[in-house]
Amino acid sequence: MRADPLTFACGATLGFLGDLAFGDPRRGHPVAAFGRAALTVERRLWRDDRAAGALHTLVCAGGTTLAAALLARAVHDRRPASVALTAATTWAVIGGTSLGREARAIGQALQAGDLAAARARLPHLCGRDPQYLDEAQIARAVVESVAENTSDAVVGALVWGALAGAPGLAAFRAVNTLDAMVGHKSPRYRRFGWASARLDDLAGWPGSRLTAALAVLAGPDPRGAWRIARRDAGSHPSPNAGPVEAAFAGALGVRLGGTLAYAGRVEHRPVLGAENRPVAVPDIERAVRLSRRVSALALVTAISGRGMGSLLRKAAPRAMRRTTTRRNRG
Repeated sequence: MRADPLTFACGATLGFLGDLAFGDPRRGHPVAAFGRAALTVERRLWRDDRAAGALHTLVCAGGTTLAAALLARAVHDRRPASVALTAATTWAVIGGTSLGREARAIGQALQAGDLAAARARLPHLCGRDPQYLDEAQIARAVVESVAENTSDAVVGALVWGALAGAPGLAAFRAVNTLDAMVGHKSPRYRRFGWASARLDDLAGWPGSRLTAALAVLAGPDPRGAWRIARRDAGSHPSPNAGPVEAAFAGALGVRLGGTLAYAGRVEHRPVLGAENRPVAVPDIERAVRLSRRVSALALVTAISGRGMGSLLRKAAPRAMRRTTTRRNRG
């Protein structure tokens, strides 16, 4: 049950402003509650095969989407309640403020020369092993995480909210959270997490492309962002992280990618923006500011797109009726 354009515009804006003002709650976050429920379901369903993982994805993501759809249906004819539901869901599923806070906390530790504190803080932002990372490598990890999570934590959710209201917002966050929980290629989840990972790739596709496009428009070097995004995005192993990180690399004039370490597993990824300089600590703040601009533009784009879609849906039947009338007269 999709909210009408005005309801979505008011609710999404209120939720976005709520995230700016308060960020994520320290206790009782709905996404954390979903994660605990998904873990409980996993304990009951886990088998080392794709079918069990697909059932886990269906139960968790499908159940969340259905619950949100039933709530939206229950309040769809009461605008204040519908606005409140959209606002609360938007605030619950986007995380741009917390993303910026975590990135800045690591940047401040690096600026103070406290490498141990930066290493301790990095797991709050991404899944990399910080034990052997130096200052430059931590700064690069932060910028890459800010870029990718601008899409995952903000833009992608707003896109699906524009398409399907509160159920779209909830569905995207459920899918994205499941991917973070079981979508990686560890021995336990290589098969079980396959369905969640593939579904997240599909759900994240439109948001990642919009994020990359907005980074080109909002960044300090649009030409560089466009050039590197076109050239390097496809070399990244992730179909959605690639365009976003490449666009951020070009916009900020830095070099991303290279060797990464995840829980003892080393990956050698292609370099994005090889001709640019390495990431420095001040680039963390620049990345956070770019993320903020992209997020604000994504909100405007989502609201505009929802309104335009509504106008087109209303115009199509009228155009068909006029065509039918002309044919009948002929």
